[in-house]
Amino acid sequence: MKVYNLACEQNHRFEGWFASEEDFVSQSAGQQIVCPVCDSFKVGKLPSAPHLNLSAARPGRARPDTEGAGDNHSNSPAVTQFKQRLQDMARHVMENTEDVGEDFAEEARRIHYKEVPEHGIRGVASQEQCEELAEEGIEVFQLPLPVPHKQTLQ
Repeated sequence: MKVYNLACEQNHRFEGWFASEEDFVSQSAGQQIVCPVCDSFKVGKLPSAPHLNLSAARPGRARPDTEGAGDNHSNSPAVTQFKQRLQDMARHVMENTEDVGEDFAEEARRIHYKEVPEHGIRGVASQEQCEELAEEGIEVFQLPLPVPHKQTLQ
């Protein structure tokens, strides 16, 4: 099993699990790998370091005192509470904003220049569009949210 760190053209980062390097290449060439945040098919592999578990392969050697330390962090009350707050925040944003999709930059301008009543929006904008909005004095905040039709906020 190969686990790769991947990123789309919008720099949304995620993990991909593949049976082999050939499986990754085949799926990538067939545009079968999709960003879970923005549905982009332009996905690439990020550099990563391999993990070799050599301590278990050496007979007579005990594992370090940190056994299970990684598990303790991911199950700690602080991490659990942080994850819950992130989910609550994402749910609040989804419930209290209008999804304007690819028209985000244009709708943000219309709101800023008072062409339409002020209201909360969310959508998709390129890095270039975000920079242009900032130059116009329009503040935007990038918050990757799951695609509603693909994932539920649990």
